[in-house]
Amino acid sequence: MPNTSTNVQPAAQPSTQTNAQPAVQPQIVITDVHKEYGDLHVLKGVNLEIQPSTVTVILGPSGSGKSTLLRMINQLETITGGEIDVDGEMIGYKPVQRGGQTVLQTLSDKEVARQRAHIGMVFQKFNLFPHMTVLENIIEAPVHVAGMKKEQALAEARTYLEMVGLSDRANHYPSQLSGGQQQRVAIARAIAMHPDIMLFDEPTSALDPELVGEVLSVMRKLADDGMTMVVVTHEIGFAREVADQIVFMDGGVVVESGTADIVDHPQTERFQEFLKAVL
Repeated sequence: MPNTSTNVQPAAQPSTQTNAQPAVQPQIVITDVHKEYGDLHVLKGVNLEIQPSTVTVILGPSGSGKSTLLRMINQLETITGGEIDVDGEMIGYKPVQRGGQTVLQTLSDKEVARQRAHIGMVFQKFNLFPHMTVLENIIEAPVHVAGMKKEQALAEARTYLEMVGLSDRANHYPSQLSGGQQQRVAIARAIAMHPDIMLFDEPTSALDPELVGEVLSVMRKLADDGMTMVVVTHEIGFAREVADQIVFMDGGVVVESGTADIVDHPQTERFQEFLKAVL
């Protein structure tokens, strides 16, 4: 079961220093998170903080728990133990009083949808609707989920298509696009919901090598614009260039983390072995 302990912090006292700057709070806080599938223990106590407007790249071998952790942030997987907080709010659960005790209650589908609306996610496979044009794919969620007027959604969709370099593909169907183009449409579709956080689950792994660069270019633009991003990838060059924080996972735990410099100066033997295998 998720961690049901409640830590109540005292109310912050007004600062007596008029020139003091408020501390920047992490946008995502992952505390002792576990995930089990029966006897399979995929995550074994992950602790991680992600600051706003930063890029965190998660590296690690297959089966290390990277994608599972990403899916748990977006509530596509449930937490077995521990806690994930996004913008100061626990995801998936809320504390309620029962019999004089504080317990955690699972959120309703509506409450989960409200939390998830602030988080965009791009998957390995593009998951575009094949019977819809590019423009129709992008406006689907803003119109039918967020309740945006169609005219506004169309105008914004065209802006996002320009941003990802596909203005001339608005009326094409997914089958008429290359894999790299489909993934760029998937990014535009996620951005159309105005997320505060973008999650990328190995967004280039299904692409031919020559198409990887065009997707990474769009991701660099998002990073330059200050989007908070968590990226599971094997693209070490992208991690070096863009990441504010690199996290290396193996065996369901965080083995090593730090700035992009840790790629050139790994501190643990396991991370050194991983880099030798992929570089």
